[in-house]
Amino acid sequence: MEFGFEEKDFLACCGSTKFAKEMALNSPFASLEEAVSAARDVWFNKVDVHAWLQAFSAHPQIGDSSPSSHHTSPTSAQWSKGEQSTALATATGSALQELSEWNARYRQKFGFVFLICASGRSSAEILAELKNRYPNRPIVEFDIAAQEQMKVTELRLAKLFSSKAKVASTTNQYPAVVAKKVEEDRVSIIGGHLTVTSEATAGKTTQISTRTRPPITTHVLDVSRGSPAAGIEVRLEMWKGAQPRPSFGETEIGGWVFQGSSTTDNDGRSGQLTSIVDAVDPGIYRISFNTGKYCPAGFFPYVSIVFEIRESQKREHFHVPLLFSPFSCTTYRGS
Repeated sequence: MEFGFEEKDFLACCGSTKFAKEMALNSPFASLEEAVSAARDVWFNKVDVHAWLQAFSAHPQIGDSSPSSHHTSPTSAQWSKGEQSTALATATGSALQELSEWNARYRQKFGFVFLICASGRSSAEILAELKNRYPNRPIVEFDIAAQEQMKVTELRLAKLFSSKAKVASTTNQYPAVVAKKVEEDRVSIIGGHLTVTSEATAGKTTQISTRTRPPITTHVLDVSRGSPAAGIEVRLEMWKGAQPRPSFGETEIGGWVFQGSSTTDNDGRSGQLTSIVDAVDPGIYRISFNTGKYCPAGFFPYVSIVFEIRESQKREHFHVPLLFSPFSCTTYRGS
């Protein structure tokens, strides 16, 4: 039993036309779970930075009912209103004013609307998260916004499947048990996001049960050009030396063990540096960028970043962005 959808249906879930086209090509789907898996693959691996920005622009700012892009569908606008219902219900006039001011400040700094999965969140929670994320470097915040967009997309896919299953059940095209299964999946996805929200609010470590991409990723930007750095070789290694950890200034022969390598794409993102596993091995890692080959006349022959993954962090995702200028001694590394 499969569920087929059109491009406009997926555009309501995510305001990127490229995302919607890719999902329509993959349709029909046997289950909501299969659709969510495909959506994650398309969003993180197949669309580019312009698709992300287009999706961001389809969202109204928190507290505003009008989207920031003309291509937003009526269904998407209706869903946005419902997703913000808790925030609007808990907001006073002064709170909405403060949200508006901080949204404007955020947009001026980053160039896109503040994006957050608002379902079930109060205006105070959203404002606190906005203020918490505002100091981020643009590349870090861009990645967070993309993660939040995926959460919204998953919730909307659940709504899409739920409505389809109810219609199918009513017209006897599929057994009622199918509609019940889709509803259970929908509740599971919503519950999962609310659990993540609760744990983040309480300051707990969020654990993801199933990954859709490698646990260690990177993104390289050439600040001299103001664009992604494509074609940079990236190498990932893990410390396996006699000493528990490498020491500055000491010989490291035989200490580093190769884990994987890749080359950045046109968006400056690396491919699969490690296998997609739920838990990454704790230890000390080194990620190196062949900036010398990228720009032979540049200042850096290569750039390496050493970081540690602790036992308590083995289920987290580690994104190691690099912003650098080939012709000066300036690098910016995010966390």
